[in-house]
Amino acid sequence: MFKFLICFIAGIGAGLGTGFAGMSAAAVISPMLITFLGLPAYEAVGIALASDVLASAVSAYTYGKNKNLDIRGGVVMMGAVLVFTLVGSFVASVVPNTTMGSFSMFMTLLLGIKFIVKPVMTTKESMASVSARKRILQSAVSGTIVGFICGFVGAGGGMMMLLLLTSVLGYELKTAVGTSVFIMAFTAFTGAASHFAIGGMPDIGCLVFCVASTLLWARIAAKFANKASAATLNRATGVVLTVLGIAILSVNYLR
Repeated sequence: MFKFLICFIAGIGAGLGTGFAGMSAAAVISPMLITFLGLPAYEAVGIALASDVLASAVSAYTYGKNKNLDIRGGVVMMGAVLVFTLVGSFVASVVPNTTMGSFSMFMTLLLGIKFIVKPVMTTKESMASVSARKRILQSAVSGTIVGFICGFVGAGGGMMMLLLLTSVLGYELKTAVGTSVFIMAFTAFTGAASHFAIGGMPDIGCLVFCVASTLLWARIAAKFANKASAATLNRATGVVLTVLGIAILSVNYLR
């Protein structure tokens, strides 16, 4: 019963973060499973990535159905992310340990505050004014940055993608989140598959409970997000990320 409760609560946070902000479930689920259920870190990350796959896919479908998804830019960025995640991982393996382990946790909190204080009010009309060539180039460069940092630090992909899509590429918030979860569905699948191939199958109960809870709440969040106004979505996204950031930092403090 305790296992189910922890997985359900972790899924709520992960699902809301995914549906509202394209956040990786790993940022929420991993510390919860490690701290409260005593799972090995590698196994916990594998479960979190597996939870990310369906949650991100159903969120991407919901955003795409509402025309809030840039598939072309997403594919270009995804390719760069996947390649440079490998590069970042290799570099991290040959240099001394860094102190960037808390990078994604603080980024979640700061990005949440950013959406509350300075909301993204870009429109689709202003997005359309950017040339296709420039958009593709920006996507490739942004994917390179995200991928390298993810591989080097080991986390933070969803948050960095959202930050770059809104602040650098000038996406309006719904399209930024839709594109982010589209990319995350593929990157999470790659990560989960590699974790299970190397480490074997995880705790099936935790896996099923986390996947189901994350999927349920991601769908709820994505449906709400696509119907909300830009101002409401900015506030909701900001509040969700701020609360999750504080919660994740608190859980990690308990470890």
